Amino acid sequence: MTEFKDRVMLITGAAHGFGHVIALGGAKRGMRLAIVDIDEDALKATYDELVATGADVEMIVADVTKEADVDAMVKQTMAKFGQIDLLINNAGIALPGRMWELPSRDWEWIMHVNVMSQVYAMQQVIPIMMKQKTHADILNVASIAGLVDTPGMPAYHASKFASVGMTEATAYDLQRAGADIDMHVMCPGFVQTDLYHTEQHRPAQYSDPSDPYYQSEAFLKGQQFAKYVITNGKPIDTIADTVFDALANNRFYILTHPEFNPLISDRVHRIVSDGAPDVHVMDGIM
Repeated sequence: MTEFKDRVMLITGAAHGFGHVIALGGAKRGMRLAIVDIDEDALKATYDELVATGADVEMIVADVTKEADVDAMVKQTMAKFGQIDLLINNAGIALPGRMWELPSRDWEWIMHVNVMSQVYAMQQVIPIMMKQKTHADILNVASIAGLVDTPGMPAYHASKFASVGMTEATAYDLQRAGADIDMHVMCPGFVQTDLYHTEQHRPAQYSDPSDPYYQSEAFLKGQQFAKYVITNGKPIDTIADTVFDALANNRFYILTHPEFNPLISDRVHRIVSDGAPDVHVMDGIM
């Protein structure tokens, strides 16, 4: 996508972090915006900020773990704008916790937000984009955690590896179908986002305060770790320019932290050389 003015962006997770700055970046480039989030108060603040720039904006409160909410989000966007040129599946959560400690409900929550919400949106939006017969783009936000593994976050890695693989496979299918739709996957490292506030956005269907896990030392340490790595991450102010530059130059993989490239190379080398995971690779990094 080389021209952004008057094109329509539908973006989830727009009230905080990446979604917030990317929405502002779209407004700066003259895009029309459908912004989506579960946090109504924060989304309204983002909406007001965008409208103040003169942008044409539709605000949609939705829980993207629910397929019906995602379907309604797409319908509302089409009712407002009549087209969708750029879908950014940005909504995401992070849940630290080792395999034998993290409750199943947390696995279900993270997979529904980080993977299934992207599935629901693409199932609805891809046919729309095909019928438009104009160029369109889809960007799925994954993570460097979708390319390399680290200790202590198997659920997060599982969801992000799934997002990367799903995006790659969808790109193949769109090419085979002759669709004028370019796929992109964003795999950032640690950035100063709102991600460590995940627990503030936990829906009731994934909540059980009586479970002792949520008062355990393991849970508290996981929360502390998430806050530390995110608040000490890269400033978020360059992310929007990184995203729109990648879209303009049709880059499939959007990386933000070249210092992690040796870990990516090491993983690939171990795969093709019959190697195995070695936690000491993380020494000095994690």
